[in-house]
Amino acid sequence: MAMQAPGIFQRYRWKEFGLLIVPFLLFLLAMVQLLLANTDLHSSLNAKNLPPVDDLIPVFGLVGAWLVINVVMTIFFRKADQVLLPLVALLSGIGVMMATRLGPDVGDPALGSKQLTWVILGLIIFMATLFFLRNIHWLERYKYTSAFFGIALVCTTLVNTLRVRNFNSPTHDQLKLGPIDFQPSELLKICIVIFFAAYLYENREIIAQGSLRLGPFRLPPLRHLGPIALMMLIALLFFLVVRELGLALLIYGLFLCMLYLGSGKLTYVISSLLILLALGFVGYNLFGYVQQRFSVVNVDVLNWSQQSEQLYDEPGGAFQVVQGLIALCSGGIFGAGLGLGHPAGANFVPVVQSDMVLTALGEELGLSGLFAIIGIYLLIVYRGYRIAIEATDPFQQLLAAGLTSIFAIQTLIISAGNLKFMPLTGIPLPFLSYGGSSILANFIIIGILLRISYNTAIEQSGTA
Repeated sequence: MAMQAPGIFQRYRWKEFGLLIVPFLLFLLAMVQLLLANTDLHSSLNAKNLPPVDDLIPVFGLVGAWLVINVVMTIFFRKADQVLLPLVALLSGIGVMMATRLGPDVGDPALGSKQLTWVILGLIIFMATLFFLRNIHWLERYKYTSAFFGIALVCTTLVNTLRVRNFNSPTHDQLKLGPIDFQPSELLKICIVIFFAAYLYENREIIAQGSLRLGPFRLPPLRHLGPIALMMLIALLFFLVVRELGLALLIYGLFLCMLYLGSGKLTYVISSLLILLALGFVGYNLFGYVQQRFSVVNVDVLNWSQQSEQLYDEPGGAFQVVQGLIALCSGGIFGAGLGLGHPAGANFVPVVQSDMVLTALGEELGLSGLFAIIGIYLLIVYRGYRIAIEATDPFQQLLAAGLTSIFAIQTLIISAGNLKFMPLTGIPLPFLSYGGSSILANFIIIGILLRISYNTAIEQSGTA
């Protein structure tokens, strides 16, 4: 007697649905808290001054969008990872809430609506990635196309640099596409991972052997050093020509991760780090803005000096970082409460909606809230690396691990900059910082990771 296929209730992604309830409740509570924070605190709380239901429509729209995604995933991609999406939903929802809260203070009351629009567009692109990227090895076949596209993105970034006459100041890799500011680097990092994963997959045995000797180090043959040198050159261009320290660190960090994952050779990483230190020393002596950013790291906020005061008042100096630290300290352990901080008041922090969003979260959610957010990022990295480990072939393993490393490195760089552990850079905090390019690129990465997860499950079970 033939076995019946499981019903829709048995096939439903209940784990994912259950995990989505947590961010849904947090969205609702956070929006109610924001609306209550904007009411007259001197009046008594009654039915008349409770937030109207119309003000909660953006939350219901966000919840509805994620429920639709959950249903579509159940119908078409039932066996994909069920933990990654709720984590992304939680982060992206917090990003929308913070944009809604910070918008009026930074002069853009519609900032929350814009962020919500970018998230919904990101979800559409996420689903398109899942549907159209049926065969992951299609990316491997077009690795040189990906490399060419990445180089073209670098060239478009150089256009902005040529317009800036002051070569002793940092620039931003933003291009104007009508009313939209586009950041080419957000797609560049994906192109780099795709190309390097495919290249290391094809040449992993030769690269791992390291037949060329250079002192105590063993390097790959000269003909296989070209693509590796290309990655170093791109990072060098961002550091010395485009003058974007954060992008250079991100790209070089991806290069080191992919090189180690593909070859297993720690000597390659050490030699590359030595080259990075040498180039960093050259850049430090060439550009005053690099020296200034490192000087900011050494500012002693507790023992204020005349030198600290001078650096604090300089354009592009320590003002932004110091104000961010003041906001973090004022939040304490449990925070002032969502909507009750003062990002545009006594604790004014420039560009708080993007570069310094972590300080706004720390002020209003406290140290405990920051630990929770960092924990969410760690869980995303864990699930991404788990997808990489479970993948059935080396290319998908390298691709998933490289894409996951983007979240890890990018979060580390911008968080350390906000906390004054390293020079502050302008790269966005994934899913939390305001910005359309970053959100769309991050959803593409999540789409590729879940496609790899789904393909792996299908190959292991042998059924759709």
